[in-house]
Amino acid sequence: MFTGIVQAVGTIVVARPHGDGLRLVVAPGAEFGTADIATGDSIAVSGCCLTVVEKETGAGADRLAFDVSAETLRCTAGLDGTANVNLEKALRLADRLGGHLMTGHVDGVGRVVSMVQVPAAADAPEWSRGSIRFEMEVPPELARFVAAKGSIAVDGVSLTVNGVDGARFHVNLIPHTLAATTLGALAAGARVNLEVDLIARYVDRLAAAAR
Repeated sequence: MFTGIVQAVGTIVVARPHGDGLRLVVAPGAEFGTADIATGDSIAVSGCCLTVVEKETGAGADRLAFDVSAETLRCTAGLDGTANVNLEKALRLADRLGGHLMTGHVDGVGRVVSMVQVPAAADAPEWSRGSIRFEMEVPPELARFVAAKGSIAVDGVSLTVNGVDGARFHVNLIPHTLAATTLGALAAGARVNLEVDLIARYVDRLAAAAR
């Protein structure tokens, strides 16, 4: 389980064929901290739960290797080449739940429709100045799980939905989120990994059973 609070932005430095998919090697950066990570641990990589298959230790910072299957590559975005990725270690029971409960199982790939600067009111706090309004489109089959004031994970980042219009929703991202995650580098047309709210999935299943 994860919370959607990104701990570091890493870089995929190797993406080579392995089995029916790829072996990814990620340089997590010194701020991520790998001393408590072992082979077999789960890491959310841009919202996708992957298993550490090797921990490469060298003169520089450690690097983490993951095997990504063809099926995972089919239903995700951004894991098929060298790119920056959001990283989060698996949740411990004693951790603060700063975002929302996430499984790291990507439900589908969405698309960034637009990014617009949010005008700041004269009395707006400094931390909110420079916020960006993102509008995103979800696959039609996922639209029913997205609700205003609900939660959604975009590339592994826990976000609050500000509004919904059909298969589109929008969120406001403050400067800190833009700087501390890969979301600040997105542009209109970019593909993103989506995980809908866990509770919404179960409510939908129970409602379907009742019907």
